[in-house]
Amino acid sequence: QVRLVESGGGSVQAGGSLRLSCEAFGYPYSSYCVGWFHQAPGKERERVATIDTDDETIYADSVKGRFTISRNKANHTLWLQMNNLKVDDSGMFYCASHRGNCPLRLSTMDYWGQGTQATVSS
Repeated sequence: QVRLVESGGGSVQAGGSLRLSCEAFGYPYSSYCVGWFHQAPGKERERVATIDTDDETIYADSVKGRFTISRNKANHTLWLQMNNLKVDDSGMFYCASHRGNCPLRLSTMDYWGQGTQATVSS
């Protein structure tokens, strides 16, 4: 059974940094899409960044230049380095993975973690 477990959330002041981690357990696939998603209170879940099977990386405009996604394929670990955090970055962060290429509808990714909370104060 595949499980994704996020960690690294917390509370920081605006301008601070957090590094999120996501470990995949029981993951049998060697070629897959991975990504981080953000859900602010009362809003829909949105992509922060994804890495496709060909290592193409896509970032949301709101995080370009501030966040960096990376992964280690060998041990199925995913990270999100978040710098210069803003109050609007507060919310739950979820990692997700999908067998094969990233789907057109990212909400249909195969596996999701439970999320980790980030709170950014002014």
